[in-house]
Amino acid sequence: MKSLLFVTLIVFSMNTFSQNLNAQRIWKISAKKRSIFLDKGVFHIDDMKGSNELIGLRNSYVKSRGYERLVFDFKGNTPPRLYGHLSKDKNKVFIDFFNTTLKKSIPSISQIKYIKSVDFFTIDKNNLSVELNLSNNVSYDIFYLTNPGRLVIDIQ
Repeated sequence: MKSLLFVTLIVFSMNTFSQNLNAQRIWKISAKKRSIFLDKGVFHIDDMKGSNELIGLRNSYVKSRGYERLVFDFKGNTPPRLYGHLSKDKNKVFIDFFNTTLKKSIPSISQIKYIKSVDFFTIDKNNLSVELNLSNNVSYDIFYLTNPGRLVIDIQ
């Protein structure tokens, strides 16, 4: 009887402290702009193969469009496999690029409208993590382009 009670407590405590993925919107990034802006959730590209190199980062803002565009440029024809998280509470976007290296010198972006800074972290020789620090109350439309590979984040 004590063992049944112990197992029950362990199962319920694991559920209490586990991440609730039902509370997060999870979406697979598409190869076209959808103009659906989200402010929180998890996104991914999981069907890209091979290794890649991040060779550039650029941003722009056109007042008539109403959003700031951030573009990650890759050496390959497609963007790498990636996983990201939009954190509304921290005003940040976290992106992990798998099988991706960082070119030795990437020009820094301008602080135009919503993006405060972009930080790069090399997890190991094959994986790269990026943290975008942004203004509060923003939302995102994320998609990718091919030939050459690019990840595009529109922020409004």
